[in-house]
Amino acid sequence: MSRQSRASVHQELPAVVGASSAAKAASRVRPKASRLKPLPQGNATVHLGYAVPRNGLPAPTSFRCWVEAALRGAKRRKPAELAIRIVDADEGRALNHDYRGKDYATNVLSFPAELPPGVALPLIGDLAICASVVLREAAEQGKLARDHWAHLTIHGVLHLLGYDHIEDGEAEAMEALETRILAGLGIADPYA
Repeated sequence: MSRQSRASVHQELPAVVGASSAAKAASRVRPKASRLKPLPQGNATVHLGYAVPRNGLPAPTSFRCWVEAALRGAKRRKPAELAIRIVDADEGRALNHDYRGKDYATNVLSFPAELPPGVALPLIGDLAICASVVLREAAEQGKLARDHWAHLTIHGVLHLLGYDHIEDGEAEAMEALETRILAGLGIADPYA
């Protein structure tokens, strides 16, 4: 993963707002495979939206597991709500162009929520993850696709919580935290 700046925007992804009740219900199912302590029930709400066929993609419970792992790793105890939209290369490219001025699809874009003063909501922001880029990178890097999905979801959530990798010191701290979180899920160091 290159050390590039995260997307910085002042709005949510409109296509994710109003996630279906089936997606909301599926996102509340507790995953079984995490070795980390679970968050209190209802602490993380994950809304999933798909712009690509779901065949071969991780289950909604996997995304919730990875979000919760990132929240635990960052020691966030307050409730958190976010939306994840799985996009195709065209949408990924358009978003990257519109918000970062880069004319290619990237793996994950983070859109932190910027709530007005006095508004106390658990919303932390939105992620756009490009399915074709995730799968291509996993193959190129010799990683299991599921492990790469986990890494990029966790990476994006950490951006929503304010972590960054623009400066070398910040990058080292963020990478170390990602590595610890992934190790807790039985996933090897993605930077090794």
